[in-house]
Amino acid sequence: MSLHSEAAAPAAPVKRPPIPVKILVSGGFGVGKTTTVGALSEIEPLSTEAAMTSASVGVDYAGEASEKTTTTVAMDFGRVTIDDSIILYMFGTPGQDRFGFMWNDLADGALGGVVLVDPSRIDDCFVALDYFEKIGLPFVLAVNSFAGRSQLTLDQVRAAANVDPAVPVVAVDARSREDVKQVVLTLLQLILSRARAAA
Repeated sequence: MSLHSEAAAPAAPVKRPPIPVKILVSGGFGVGKTTTVGALSEIEPLSTEAAMTSASVGVDYAGEASEKTTTTVAMDFGRVTIDDSIILYMFGTPGQDRFGFMWNDLADGALGGVVLVDPSRIDDCFVALDYFEKIGLPFVLAVNSFAGRSQLTLDQVRAAANVDPAVPVVAVDARSREDVKQVVLTLLQLILSRARAAA
């Protein structure tokens, strides 16, 4: 046995696990929350869609010419890897007021949110706007236009929603992965800028 100890090999750098970032996707009934989560998720999104029944007639209105036959009764969930250091978890809220009791649990630990808006039914987004403002959650207003419905410019939507000038208002096609990715990147930039300002 050698009396000379061999030089210890340098330790391999420890790879840190990615940081989980949770965001909410919210808005009125039938505005495209489930579609938005599904467009970006790298996994098969978890969806709690249930068939709409006759009991919802006159209560749940998805807009002109809508062919919506299901509704989210709990939440939507999706995941996307931003890079080696960040994994994004998306939670879609139910759109009807009667499921509002779930929002506090869904918002727990969230760093930001996306409020989807149908420009033909802007008043449907007010519940989400009020909630996010009340809990101080940074958010982006994403305008998801629908064919055959009233269209507004982003400035008109901003004025009608009466959001703070610092809130980004952007256009999105909820079916487009690229569009949804840009909305999420806008939100992440907003979260980061707020964190820097608070530091």
